[in-house]
Amino acid sequence: PVFAGMKGSAIENFSCVIYNIFLMNCTWQAGRDAPADTQYFLFWQKSRDEEEMECELYIQDENCRNVGCIFQNVSIGIEKAYFLVNGSSKNSLIQFYDEYIDLYKIEILTAPLHVTAHCTRDPMGCIITWHPPLTSHVENTKCFQYEISIQNK
Repeated sequence: PVFAGMKGSAIENFSCVIYNIFLMNCTWQAGRDAPADTQYFLFWQKSRDEEEMECELYIQDENCRNVGCIFQNVSIGIEKAYFLVNGSSKNSLIQFYDEYIDLYKIEILTAPLHVTAHCTRDPMGCIITWHPPLTSHVENTKCFQYEISIQNK
């Protein structure tokens, strides 16, 4: 594909993570050949039906250049979300960077809630129960799998 803008000016190492149930943090690095005055702007769209929104809370480096964004009240739908980072500079056209991301793949889940272990001496051993973690999934919270590691038997 042909991208307008100076080669090497688009951002690099873009990544996002969802944590604490409804917060999302996206970070990137300035393009290695971007002019010093380049400023970047992040837009995202949760699904095709929703409006594209610009970041409201940028993370800046020591040169006041945007290198990340914190989003609040994020919820995970079933479609891939679309992210676009474009840049501006007084002297050059800056290449844009875009990516589609499955939000459920970048969520750091909280621990399961109310974990209890009830152990008896009979052959049944122990019964361990828990509730699913809190999550920003809107559609499907039934798809969790767990692994139990038992130490000091």
